[in-house]
Amino acid sequence: MNIGRIERVPKSGPQILYDAEPNSRGAPEGNPQSVDADAMLKDIFNFIRRFVSLSPSQARVVALWVSHTHVIDAADATPYLAITSAEKQSGKSRLLEVCDLLVANPWLTGRVTAAVLIRKIDAVQPTLLLDESDAAFAGEKEYAEALRGVLNTGHRRGGKASCCVGQGANITCKDFLTFCPKAIAGIGRLPDTVSDRSIPISLKRAKRGEHVERFRRRDVESQAAKLRAQVEIWSKAKTGNLRGARPELPDALTDRQQDGAEPLLAIADSAAGDWPQAARSALIELCAEAQASDESMGVRLLADIKDVFKNRAVDRISSADLTAALVEIETSPWSEWGKAGKPLSPAKLARLLGPFTIIPSSVRIDKKTPKGYELKDFQDAFERYLPPDAPVPPPPSAKSATAPQAKPDAGSSDFSNRNTEAAVAVPKCETFNENGPCCGVADSDPAGAAKTVVEVDV
Repeated sequence: MNIGRIERVPKSGPQILYDAEPNSRGAPEGNPQSVDADAMLKDIFNFIRRFVSLSPSQARVVALWVSHTHVIDAADATPYLAITSAEKQSGKSRLLEVCDLLVANPWLTGRVTAAVLIRKIDAVQPTLLLDESDAAFAGEKEYAEALRGVLNTGHRRGGKASCCVGQGANITCKDFLTFCPKAIAGIGRLPDTVSDRSIPISLKRAKRGEHVERFRRRDVESQAAKLRAQVEIWSKAKTGNLRGARPELPDALTDRQQDGAEPLLAIADSAAGDWPQAARSALIELCAEAQASDESMGVRLLADIKDVFKNRAVDRISSADLTAALVEIETSPWSEWGKAGKPLSPAKLARLLGPFTIIPSSVRIDKKTPKGYELKDFQDAFERYLPPDAPVPPPPSAKSATAPQAKPDAGSSDFSNRNTEAAVAVPKCETFNENGPCCGVADSDPAGAAKTVVEVDV
């Protein structure tokens, strides 16, 4: 059955020439309303899972993201797919290859120059399917920083990379748009600023006996083309409606995760059926894993201290006892925090808590007044940095006298070298071929806010 013939015209988008035959949903192809979005998403879901071992939640999110690439004009933000695995041969490249058959305007690549990357995104707004990102970020510094900059700004409409163009006295600056859908595959973690804009799709090798079909592109291209044609027909009818959609966003997601989830949930709500609830559950499941893995050492420390107060049911504790309790937590790094693998010390704990304006003071415990901490000292930090799903128990009624607190050392922070990305280098501007330039990233507000430009040599 011939569903439709698709012709792609450069810079004018896909043009669908409808045939007179009815499609599989029983309506004329020329009628965009003929596409059942619920059935379309399920078809994408099933097609992807034929060739890649994905959990149902992962497959749902990928199906929504594939549809999102066709209605990107309706979105102000786009979530990246961070396709990662602990080991090779887990299906990362295969998932990109499958998506290459379904997404709008695909560009599957593993390595390009920074100049080409920036210019092609600006010119054709492709769906970037970037493979081997671990090698890219670990390779040539200038390219890695340019790639990081494009990814840091390209999740929101209006993001720009500012580049020098021309030669000699004719050099000038030009802004290149970086906004487009992106899926990034690689082993291990992406840089924090990139993973913060991404929905994690963490893949594992298929188990023995788990059935995954062998992917041969030539054998499935015709099936994929029919499915993609359905998505394109649907997108013509729904882009305008989705532009005004304001879906309810789960409170469990962070602000940035909500930005990325919004266009996907708008599609899920439009499809109806079980998609609205299932999509929210899937996003919460995947993003909660990301929140746990992205947790900074400072937040981890606060969470562990909160647990110590809760488990001991006290409202104050000495520095020595708190440090000892933290060292005993097997799932945290405090037993080997110091140099040469030494455990956390009370003095080191005080320095770690300094950035939160929490300092030790004399606390009365029985008849002694050792240096320590009161639960009330942490309440503000708990409320600001920890999730509200595990409230701190009320302190005992006993009151205590505390010594005046000393001013914290604002210049010390033991987290600075553990969770901070390297600063972007500002090398000299060099030409690249006839138009090759040094590029930089400008995070631009669509309303015309000021831009910050950091030059990187490409």
